[in-house]
Amino acid sequence: SQVGLDQHQVRRWDSWHRFTTLALAALAVLAICAADIADQDHADNGLIKLTVNEIRRLINACIIHPISDLAHRLHWSGWRRRHQARARRAHYTRRLNLELQP
Repeated sequence: SQVGLDQHQVRRWDSWHRFTTLALAALAVLAICAADIADQDHADNGLIKLTVNEIRRLINACIIHPISDLAHRLHWSGWRRRHQARARRAHYTRRLNLELQP
């Protein structure tokens, strides 16, 4: 659903094949970007790593649908990733505490 693979109306095999190929190529580019950023970022800065979803959102906000308030979008992305990191830590802590209880 990230690249619109579920939005094509199949009428002919040729059109389905072209659309699927482009959608999978776009997904591959997003996955490569996410993997490349994960390799570069080794410091724990309180944020989760950039995911395919977040990269797609940032590309939409910065390139495809440029907006006048880009700083707000980037700040929101950082806040969201920080919030997800806190939620993940809380979830893992709770699960660990439940497993250690007799």
